Amino acid sequence: MMGCWILNESLSVILVLLWLGVNIYLFIDTFCWYEEEESFFYTRVILGSTLAWARASAVCLNFNCMLILLPISRNLISFIRGASICCRGPWRRQLDKNLKFHKLVAYGIAVNATIHIVAHLCNLERYRWGQSAEEEGLLAALSKLGDAANESYLNPVRTFHTNTTTELLTTIAGISGLLISLALILIMTSSTEFIRRTSYELFWYTHHASVIFFIGLAIHGAGRIVRGQTPESLVLHNVTVCRDRYAEWRTAALCPVPQFSGKEPSAWKWVLGPVVLYAWERIIRFWRFQQEVVITKAVSHPSGVLELRLRKQGFRMAPGQYVLLQCPAISPLQWHPFTLTSAPQEDFFSVHVRAAGDWTRALCRAFEAEGRAPTEPRSLPRLAVDGPFGGALTDVFHYPVSMCIAAGIGVTPFAALLKSLWYRCCESQPPLKLSKVYFYWICRDPRAFEWFADLLLSLEMRMSERGQTHLLSYHIFLTSWDEDQAFHIALHWDGNADVITGLQQKTSYGRPNWNNEFRQIAYRHPSDSVGVFFCGPKALSKTLQRMCRLYSSADPRGVHFYYSKESF
Repeated sequence: MMGCWILNESLSVILVLLWLGVNIYLFIDTFCWYEEEESFFYTRVILGSTLAWARASAVCLNFNCMLILLPISRNLISFIRGASICCRGPWRRQLDKNLKFHKLVAYGIAVNATIHIVAHLCNLERYRWGQSAEEEGLLAALSKLGDAANESYLNPVRTFHTNTTTELLTTIAGISGLLISLALILIMTSSTEFIRRTSYELFWYTHHASVIFFIGLAIHGAGRIVRGQTPESLVLHNVTVCRDRYAEWRTAALCPVPQFSGKEPSAWKWVLGPVVLYAWERIIRFWRFQQEVVITKAVSHPSGVLELRLRKQGFRMAPGQYVLLQCPAISPLQWHPFTLTSAPQEDFFSVHVRAAGDWTRALCRAFEAEGRAPTEPRSLPRLAVDGPFGGALTDVFHYPVSMCIAAGIGVTPFAALLKSLWYRCCESQPPLKLSKVYFYWICRDPRAFEWFADLLLSLEMRMSERGQTHLLSYHIFLTSWDEDQAFHIALHWDGNADVITGLQQKTSYGRPNWNNEFRQIAYRHPSDSVGVFFCGPKALSKTLQRMCRLYSSADPRGVHFYYSKESF
């Protein structure tokens, strides 16, 4: 099982180790430089090793802030996914883990920010104690520099009685550092799974505190609090010779008073490129916001599902892609992701929205989706569309065998795939690499099958007419029912069609036995690569990942299951 896990996840592990290795290298290299650099010798006399801790963590912080925006640059990822011929196989699957990498980098930022804050708080206290009347020797001499004319200071805290809190709030570094810290805390705490599930809107709004974070990061070093000896001063004032002759600095020509200057800020150099790239993403979104979207039909389905059929000039899509929707009448700022449920061959594109949160409930109300009757597009609210963007499901056709597994409303990403298969059965299309699709749908509410059953029924009939029933094998599971439903199911069990879906394939009751399902597919396809695509809850996702590892062969020539989860 470990060997199979390595075969499936080896590239992901290598990339994570590479990211971790760069962080460790940058930290150690910067730490050693500040511990040994001659220009910071006098700074180390006051601050000790906390100087190196602060600067090393700052470099790692800059590195991770440079990376944090790249995984959420949707147009960039879609371009790489669709245009790069080298982005195939294992490399292509890494693009599906962009949000995982985004979270990993965020943890790196949190760790390094904590080290940086603690180190500088220690530095502030050390600066203050350097002005103590009890201090003597080189430390006291360094802290008194700047009192006389034509001297540059090393210690920014000028008296022992200085209030460190006041000092913190009266400097650029202190104010920007406080804003950065508050923004980071707000972003991290509101990004927990609990907040995202219970109040997605809160998560969405607080995540935009990142604007404050990056502005603060760019100006944080402008105050140049950490100071070192200037290159010119190092030539005239040799530290090795003069460090023990501090009492003679103002009188001896051999050891003049050392001169200091702040280190040039560099954070903006790290983040400028990604920030410009992300700003360009927002410009593209604004441009798409201005484009007209025609709502051809709004249909209310059972279980609080709203179907929107839309048209937009120049819109081109592929099965498995998703779009971001905005309804200015509900919120002029919020954009929410929805998988496209139409096929590229249709003259419209569609999404299915379940009323699961504040925004989606407001959208259903705006389109009068409480009833069951279709809503015609007369005085409907305006919609804006950004996208489409590539998702994990765009890779379904790249495998000879694919398992498509959906739970509840998670079936929507697979609607476009099944419709695309339907059109390929109707039209003369080039031969597919994909030769078999196993489709699984697990749902609790029998009414939820109604809107999707029509698609499956037409697909079933079309494939039967074309003699291509071998291409699709579907399995529907109902996990919840009441006594009346159970009686009705038992009464019509011997019918030719399923009592719930109307399909020839009967609905199963209860949860799938994934061990049996994976074992059978591994037996039927002993030497194939099987793509496993899932959209649904995290608990089932973990189970499927474990099944992929368990039933993948350790032999490179055997069957291998490659797992991908739809995420936004």
